[in-house]
Amino acid sequence: MRMDHVSYACERDGLLATTERISAALGVDAVRGGVHPRFGTRNMIIPLADNKYLEVVEVLDHPASDKAPFGQAVRARSAAGGGWMGWCVAVDDLAPFEERLGRAAVPGNRKFPDGRELVWQQIGILGLIADPQVPYLLKWEGDPTLHPSKVYESDVKMSSLTIAGSAERVTEWLGEPVEKPLEDVAVQWIAPRGTPGIMAVTFETASGAVTI
Repeated sequence: MRMDHVSYACERDGLLATTERISAALGVDAVRGGVHPRFGTRNMIIPLADNKYLEVVEVLDHPASDKAPFGQAVRARSAAGGGWMGWCVAVDDLAPFEERLGRAAVPGNRKFPDGRELVWQQIGILGLIADPQVPYLLKWEGDPTLHPSKVYESDVKMSSLTIAGSAERVTEWLGEPVEKPLEDVAVQWIAPRGTPGIMAVTFETASGAVTI
């Protein structure tokens, strides 16, 4: 179990403009991710150190986005003005979470221009929609060199999260202490005023700490 990535739903001016603001603040380049055909979304990727990454994601005008919980979550967050949508934990086995949540994980994929395909299984988006402080979970499949953090070598490090919510609630959701997947990513827990969820993420960059 490890922290894998954070997801930012694009703001009203769209995927490219939102990504440009974030990449400029971090002093690094973003790269095109691609379309998630099963979810009706597409993303841009900013690789981070320690096998982590930041994705900026946009909902598409596609029937899949009306049916898939991930598409619904992105649409709702962008309609509210955009911003941090959630965080994701990678695990080696989704079976315990499938058993506890009473439903099966769903497959995800996106293709590279050269035909290679990134594939995974994920679960927990409905939990994130109901309670945005909790992470969703995925299991990567296929070629590990295709992980989005490996697009290029990055020195930008995710150092801390500010989450409106409680460590106890997230520990209950994960079935493990929340500190386990976070490792060296610190969390400041604050009492939610309204909807819980990620309020800010701080990154260590070549120019110092940057909080988004």
